Amino acid sequence: METTQDYVMVSLKLLGALGLLIFGMKMMSDALQKMAGPQLRHILAKMTTNRLTGMLTGTLVTSAVQSSSATTVMTVSFVSAGLLTLSQAISVIMGANIGTTLTAWIMSLGYNVDLTSVVFPAFFIGMILIYKKHHRYLGDFLFGIAFMFLSLVMLSSAGREMDLAHNESVVNFFASFDTSSHLTILAFLAIGTIITCIVQSSAAVMAITILLCSTGVLPIYLGIALVMGENIGTTATANLAALGANTQARRAALAHLLFNVFGVVWVLCVFYPFVNMVCSFVGYDPSMAGQTERLPVVLAMFHTCFNVTNTALLIGLIPQMERVVCWLLPEKAQAGQEELHLKYIEASLIQTPEIAILQAQKETAHFAQRVQQMFGMVRQLVDEKDASGFRLLYSQIEQQEDLTDRMELEIARFLEQVSENHLSNETKVKVRRMLREVGELESVGDSCYNLARTLNRQRELAKAFTSRQHQQIIALMALCDDALTQMVITMSGHRHEHDIRESYRIENDINQMRMRLKNENIRAINAREYDYATGAIFTDLINECEKLGDYVENVVQARFGK
Repeated sequence: METTQDYVMVSLKLLGALGLLIFGMKMMSDALQKMAGPQLRHILAKMTTNRLTGMLTGTLVTSAVQSSSATTVMTVSFVSAGLLTLSQAISVIMGANIGTTLTAWIMSLGYNVDLTSVVFPAFFIGMILIYKKHHRYLGDFLFGIAFMFLSLVMLSSAGREMDLAHNESVVNFFASFDTSSHLTILAFLAIGTIITCIVQSSAAVMAITILLCSTGVLPIYLGIALVMGENIGTTATANLAALGANTQARRAALAHLLFNVFGVVWVLCVFYPFVNMVCSFVGYDPSMAGQTERLPVVLAMFHTCFNVTNTALLIGLIPQMERVVCWLLPEKAQAGQEELHLKYIEASLIQTPEIAILQAQKETAHFAQRVQQMFGMVRQLVDEKDASGFRLLYSQIEQQEDLTDRMELEIARFLEQVSENHLSNETKVKVRRMLREVGELESVGDSCYNLARTLNRQRELAKAFTSRQHQQIIALMALCDDALTQMVITMSGHRHEHDIRESYRIENDINQMRMRLKNENIRAINAREYDYATGAIFTDLINECEKLGDYVENVVQARFGK
């Protein structure tokens, strides 16, 4: 009974240590991403000029954040936002697989070196930094790494307490598997894949594998099979995150899966010679008993050799991989449904506030392009003579107005989700600025719809403008379109690349033209050139154009932080 209680306590300690490991790695990864958010964004966006730099970028970023899943989901987010091409993303993902091998080396170190002396000072320093607001992310990082090291110490201790090497039933259970059979290897590969998919942490599976191997009960061949399964299972995170994303993002996640599956297939073809070669690198003989202290190093070495070799084999075949995933996931033509989804924002792919802000900026710029296209429809409506053509165009403008309302709400909702994170003061300012931008852009859409309604009322009342009035409306709308064009240019680039004075100049021209046309309209009505009803419709149009110009100026001012 006492033995059973001991095993229950050790098992609980083991589960707690695994939970602490997952929590520590997530805390460390999140803290690093928040500290280096802008830098990570620029690195991933700019340092992927070719497949080699893309691979190196993925390796460095993953080594830094200690999470291939974080890097891969981040990369999928960038593909979704149109910041990376599919081929660039594939090269980054390849590098991420190499970078994640550092985690295995840290774990193997944790099983061979007493890390207790590092853990407690890290907790103390981390606590001080967290209370100092300016360094809270660095404190979070130290807490995360301390939790990770503490969990490794606890796992190692739990392994010794379980004393599995002297547990006859456990030893006999693992000894019953034929390590020379490929069926056994495939079975353990499947177990590794399933467990990793369930716990969503390749680090936890690696920790369990190292624990079992270091106690001597799990043969190295079966341990390596679990590691191979973990390589496939870890792709589930990115694929789940990409389920609600656009086709390009899903293709990037699928490429990650295909990359790892291909690696597992070729390793299975040369499994025993390859494993024996890796073992020889660290001076371990699989046929001899003992030497358990070297097994964690063997697993880390295999993980590294597997990913480095797989990348070397496939880095020259990225265009072919791109064609394969495009063939497996073709672009679906959904003209009717496409308008219901935002182009760049995927709420399921939020990783760090910096990436989310970048997605929102891209979506807001796309929103600006949409309202300009809507205004283009209004300009067409002015010249549309055919009744059926007018009704069709007017109906499309109504749909666009509804779309702008929903776009405003969805972008605002996304920004509210981002605001739930701990944000820097600079990021808070960006969120407020974008909320103002989308509100003003929705007002531009309302103005476009009001213009269309006024033109529709003119047609229903059968009031025709004089040729001079028509030319004046065309000229005023051309100025408004210039303002919208300048707004789109400003929204699409960096603020320092543009001059707000150009927008002010166009807005001033719109105001002056509106005043001149109002005065001329009063004179023409008094001179009986057209009736009052026609003049009232004309006034409504020029007033709405002036309002639209004001909304556009507000968007530009929000972009410049004024």
